[in-house]
Amino acid sequence: MKRILLVDDSEVYIEIANEILKSKYEVVTAKSGNEALSFLAKGFIPNLILLDILMPEMDGWETFKLIKGISLLRDVPIAFLTALDSEMEKNQAAIIGASAFITKPFKKEILLEKVDTIICEYEAGKK
Repeated sequence: MKRILLVDDSEVYIEIANEILKSKYEVVTAKSGNEALSFLAKGFIPNLILLDILMPEMDGWETFKLIKGISLLRDVPIAFLTALDSEMEKNQAAIIGASAFITKPFKKEILLEKVDTIICEYEAGKK
């Protein structure tokens, strides 16, 4: 089963996204960038990271940069899952190489479709 690391400080959005994704994916959750980095440092390599931007202590931008700095994880796709919705943030995400920019609140079908597409493309690129 493909694995997703979901990083969000909102318990509500963790529950909603987990409920949508758990039938197709193994979902591991982290409530902060530091917690996500701790999972990854222990050798957990997901097929996709869904990352909130607005988090205390370390925001999603910084977390993204640190994850991409780890050579084993450099190619793992990261999609932002965020309440931010401005063109500036969307452009920034595209510039740094995010796989998608999914805004909250999200529709179940849209989240599943984007996740399926990203993971399918990632797996095809590994072959």
